[in-house]
Parts: sequence; C-alpha cells; structure tokens
Amino acid sequence: MRLTPVTDSNTAKEFLQAAIAIYKEESNWIRPLDKDINDVFCKEKNKAFRFGEAMRWILKDEKGNLIGRIAAFTNKKYKNKGDDVAVGGIGFFESINNQAAANLLLDTAKQWLMERGMQAMDGPINFGERDRWWGMVTEGFYEPLYCMNYNAPYYVTLFANYGFQPFFHQICFGMVPQAPLAQKIWDRHNAIEAMGGFSSSTIKKNQLEKFAADFATVYNKAWAGHGGLKQMEPKQVLVMFKKMKPVMDEKLVWFAYYNNEAVAMFINLPDLNQWFKHLNGKFGLLQKLKFLWLQKFVANDKFTGLVFGVVPEWQGKGVDAYIIAESAKVIQTDKKPRYEKYEMQWIGDFNPKMLNIADSLGETYRSRNLTTYRYLFDRTKEFKRHPILI
Repeated sequence: MRLTPVTDSNTAKEFLQAAIAIYKEESNWIRPLDKDINDVFCKEKNKAFRFGEAMRWILKDEKGNLIGRIAAFTNKKYKNKGDDVAVGGIGFFESINNQAAANLLLDTAKQWLMERGMQAMDGPINFGERDRWWGMVTEGFYEPLYCMNYNAPYYVTLFANYGFQPFFHQICFGMVPQAPLAQKIWDRHNAIEAMGGFSSSTIKKNQLEKFAADFATVYNKAWAGHGGLKQMEPKQVLVMFKKMKPVMDEKLVWFAYYNNEAVAMFINLPDLNQWFKHLNGKFGLLQKLKFLWLQKFVANDKFTGLVFGVVPEWQGKGVDAYIIAESAKVIQTDKKPRYEKYEMQWIGDFNPKMLNIADSLGETYRSRNLTTYRYLFDRTKEFKRHPILI
C-alpha cells in the first residue's frame, strides 16, 4: 500500500475519486458535490483556517487503485464541554474493508496530530461547522441528507478495532408530514395560545434582514457557548439566508414570538440531495441549469430539519409544541401536499432536553444514528464521554 499526501490539484482530485471507487456499487450513496468537499480545504472559503490547519492523504494498493483517504485537522476553536485534553479531528475517512488499510490511514493522521500537540482525535468530524460532515453512520444506512456523512456498516468495526470509543451519539428523527399530530401537541399549543402574547410567522424572502435578526436572537440564547459554538451576528445569518433563498420554501421556515420577540425557530429546507444526486458531484454552469430544471420538473418529496430551538426561558413550557402545530396548520392543509417524508438533522445524546422535545412530537421515530468517536493517544488515560447538558 502506498500513502500519498494531497499537495496539488491531481492528488486533490484523487481525494474525491477515492470515495467514488469505494462506493461505486453502493446504491444508497449520493455523491457529494465536489465543490462542497473542496471548499472545506480552501483557505479563502473556510474560516476554520484562521484557527488551525488541515492535511489530507490518499491510499492506493500495489496496482495503483485508490483504496482509502483521510483528512486531519487542528482547530483552536474546537472544544467540547469537559475536555481536559487538546483534541484534533479526523474526517472524510474512506477505506476498503481492510483493517490494515484503515490502520495506516488512522496512524498517519494520529502522528500528524501528535506532532502538533494534540492528545486525542475525534472523528469522523468536519473541519468547520457541525451541521456538515459530522459523525459516522451506525444505524440507518440509507440515502444521506445533503452534506451528511454516509459510510458502509463495516466502518464501525474498523474504528472499534483501532480503539475508538463513542464520544457521543447523534440521533436523527423522522416523521410523516401528513400524519396527524398527537392530541397532546395540540393541547400544549392551545394552552400557549390561550396565554396571549404569542404569534408565529413563516419566513418572508423579501424580509430576510428581519428574520436573520430573529434567528440570531434564538440561536445566541439557545446554543452559543455550547461545544465551542460562538455568538452569531445577524449579518452572518443574512449571508446564510441569502444562500438558502433560491431553494427556500417559505412554508417550511417558522418563527414563534412572545410579545414580538423571537423565542423559537423551526428551520427546514427541501432535501437538496434529492436533486443533487442527479448531478454526479458537479455544479458548473451546465449542472446549475440542470438543477433549475430539476427543481421545476422533478418532484422532491422530502424536506429536512436544519435547526429547531427554543430560548432557555421558554423551554419545557409548550413553545416547542406551539411552533410545531403552527407549522402543521399550513403544511398539512396544502391542497396539493408536496412532501411525504421528513427528517431532522441530528441531536446529540448529551442534550436530553432537545431529545425529549423531538420524542414528544407524537409521530416521530428515530430514523438514523451517527456517532462521533474519540481516541485518546494516552491509552492509560480514563475515557470520558461528552457530559450531559443540564
């Protein structure tokens, strides 16, 4: 086997092709857009390079066939509650079902991280935000959502044999959009409505600045400070919303207010992978034209939950049920129902409050599980899972 660092455009291309070689017979794999992977390793496009560095490798067999790849990265901003060691990351791991090949990739990443002062490695994770390329699929090996990792079941064994242990599990929830909500959801909704002062609204594409500010309000109260997540400025959210605008369905993006101040949000998009799977990883001019055609003529019956949050002072008081029921009033009364499937992005098992909210929606089911693994370089050190958020 021959390991080669990614140092030029040719090896960067082979880094992408490694996944194609491994999944060529896998019907559930959807090839990610090349640009989405390349952007992670572009210093001009990925802000994580301000706080760290990244390296990639590809692995070939004796005949020159691609049989694996891996990336390793350091990021001063990457911290989890309770961490008492310096933790680096590995990601974009692909390997044939061969422990020696996997070990060579993992050993190489480990050595690179140790040379940079790291004492442990988490993976597979992203060199950047946690809403993309985070975790290994351990249950639910079917078509991934947009920018969600996919892997063969044997990857779990490769990691376990190497010595990785689950740091936290990432639970996704599914729901049939047209299924009636549980009566307790409506009861809680009605109780909140009866209090007075509450209102809801879908996003309006011609008022993105207003809703960007509302998003920042809820996000900063509900998440900033957890797991290294930092405060978001409305202008940052506005940039994100403008990128989402061409594929945004206004009926799927909801905000709840108390006395006109945002207290909850329910952010969903059509699952872009249902269109991107027809583009073979490319997104040049021709593919962009094809994408517009696909949007118009190819039905997308699945939407996905990106963010669901309630500000701390209203958690556990029924606001979660209120915003879900408000959205159902619109989505379930559509004369021509567009969506037949729904899946939320993951919730960490260290966040029981949010898991309870998702479990309490009535018709949800746990659709798939991903896992963030950790490997301590000092094998005598006590392993600790991610602490539970209180």
